[in-house]
Amino acid sequence: MINMRKDIEEQKNHNWSLEDYEPYPEFHALKKSLSWFQDQKVGLLIHWGLYAQAGIVESWQLSAQDQWARQPTAFRSNMAQLQRDYWKLANQFSPTHYDPYHWAELFRQAGITYAIFTTKHHDGFNMYDTNASNYKITNPHYPYHNDRYEDVFGAFTKAMRQANIAVGAYYSKADWYSENYWPSPKTHYGRTVGYDIREEPEKWTRYVHFVHQQLQEITTQYGPLAMLWLDAGWVKDPQEPLHLAELMDQVRSRQPQMLVVDRTVGGRFENYVTPERQIPTLATRPTIPWESNIPLARNWGYIPHDQYKSTKQIISDLLKIVTLGGNVVFGVGPTAQGLIPTPAKKALHDLGGWLSLNGDGIYGTRACSPEIIQATEKLGCAITEKADAYYLFPMKERQDRIDLHQLPIAPIKKVVSLGQSNISPGIVDGCIHLPGSFSHALFPGMKLIKAEVKSS
Repeated sequence: MINMRKDIEEQKNHNWSLEDYEPYPEFHALKKSLSWFQDQKVGLLIHWGLYAQAGIVESWQLSAQDQWARQPTAFRSNMAQLQRDYWKLANQFSPTHYDPYHWAELFRQAGITYAIFTTKHHDGFNMYDTNASNYKITNPHYPYHNDRYEDVFGAFTKAMRQANIAVGAYYSKADWYSENYWPSPKTHYGRTVGYDIREEPEKWTRYVHFVHQQLQEITTQYGPLAMLWLDAGWVKDPQEPLHLAELMDQVRSRQPQMLVVDRTVGGRFENYVTPERQIPTLATRPTIPWESNIPLARNWGYIPHDQYKSTKQIISDLLKIVTLGGNVVFGVGPTAQGLIPTPAKKALHDLGGWLSLNGDGIYGTRACSPEIIQATEKLGCAITEKADAYYLFPMKERQDRIDLHQLPIAPIKKVVSLGQSNISPGIVDGCIHLPGSFSHALFPGMKLIKAEVKSS
């Protein structure tokens, strides 16, 4: 599946730096927000919608172009029937066990600092109370509309903020349910708009108005957003122009702190980049702030009996990414009932346990110089840095000795273990010696406190 999605997941870096924003009104707020963003390190991306009801990959089976999504098992064998039955899932979707406050406490304990929620995926089903479409969770004809949390995204934002977790909004710029994007019959369309917008400019104008209205709703009705995460990178100038500059100037007049992520498009409205299912190398890491997006399971949305990553793999990915200066956003797909799957809960519990011990070496850190990173990799370790210390994480099992002579770092006056006050790695002849109980732990962290350098 991953190879088939390569064109979707490929992250095209771009050459905008912070200085390129200087002529624009968002420059000073953006500088502050990007610094905040780089401190956060650990986020969560929640894919949730009608696809959970079917237990299939999110939205993609609707696209005739995306045969990979219907393998090995299509929701329906006939494309017309598949689409008809998919659109009707709204008549069944009723996540009565959804409790955003329970979610928030789980995420808080897992060490999550920001959470991005799918307000609308490509299928066009809205998980918030929009006035621009009746295809929404709050529609009075759908079964969930009387629930206390019927405005799912609204409840989510309140719960996350109460837990001190910043909120981001995912929004797909494509809408395959909309007649102004995919006119009926819809069975032969790929991802892109289903007509020539040069021949039907009025229809496209209606679609642009629809997108603008929805993004105005999301950015005015739900409080401060840390980021607006725009997906469907094929919807862009010149082939599918949405006139984002006009819209974003209005949005940012109300939410100047908000980061905008027009994924894979580049330019002014991709404030940070988002490699999907990828961990860059030192040579290929983005030149601007970035986050790697990695689902905890094989899929983003909920699929029964999905294959989940091990705790070791999750924390290893985190350390590799943070060493290179990035954030990681782990993906979670709740069930149709509104529950976080048990394997995902376990993964988040284990992640939180590890971060409770080692978080000082993750949050608020920055990447070391390339020379230090290369040397540390050769020693089988991950490394991060703050002004007063380096943080070193042995990645090999049962490492008992680390030779500091091989690291081109500042002089070190002391080494302490993270979260394990009863264990003290010692420095002898320029080597850190690790006690057995320490070296047997999963990626145990050490704080290497820098020696004070006296000015001459």
